Amino acid sequence: MPTPWVAPTPTFTDNPLTGDDRPMLEGYLAWERATLLNICAGLTGEQLALQPVPPSNLSLLGLVRHMAKVERIWLRIRAPRGSIEPLYDPALGKDHDFEHLDPAEAPTAFAQFKIECDEGDAAVAGMSLDDTFEIRDGAMSLRMTYLHLINEYGRHNGHADLLRECIDGVTDR
Repeated sequence: MPTPWVAPTPTFTDNPLTGDDRPMLEGYLAWERATLLNICAGLTGEQLALQPVPPSNLSLLGLVRHMAKVERIWLRIRAPRGSIEPLYDPALGKDHDFEHLDPAEAPTAFAQFKIECDEGDAAVAGMSLDDTFEIRDGAMSLRMTYLHLINEYGRHNGHADLLRECIDGVTDR
C-alpha cells in the first residue's frame, strides 16, 4: 500500500521589523502564507478535506484553494490589471473552492497555491505601493491590497487553527 501524500511543512523566513513599507508588507504576507501551510502540514488529503464544524463548509483544503483564488484575484488580476481567467469558473458558484473538494487533488491544490503566490509576487514586483487600480468602491492602492491580503490570511488562519484542532487535536502551528 503506497504511503498517502501529506501536506509538507513550509519554510519560514525572517522578515524585517523596521525600514521601508514594501519589505515589511511582503515579509508579513509571506509569513501569513507560510502559517496557513504550516497549519496544514502533516495532514493527508482526506484530513484536509474534512469539514469538521457543521454547518460550516470550511475545510483546510478549501481554505488553501480559497486563498489561491484570492491571491490570483488581487495580485494577478486586479492590481496589475491582468487579463488572466479566474482560478475557478464563476458559473460553478462563489463557494466552489470550499464546496467541491476531492482529497486526491490536495497535492494539486497546494502546488496551485504556490504558483499563485509566486506569480502574484512577480505580477506586482514592478508596481509602486502607491499605484492604484479601480474596484467597485473606487481606487485602491497596492499598499492597501497587501493590507487586505494580510487581513484575509489572518481571518482564515484563525479558522484554520480551529479546524486543525478539530481534526487531530494539534494546536500552536
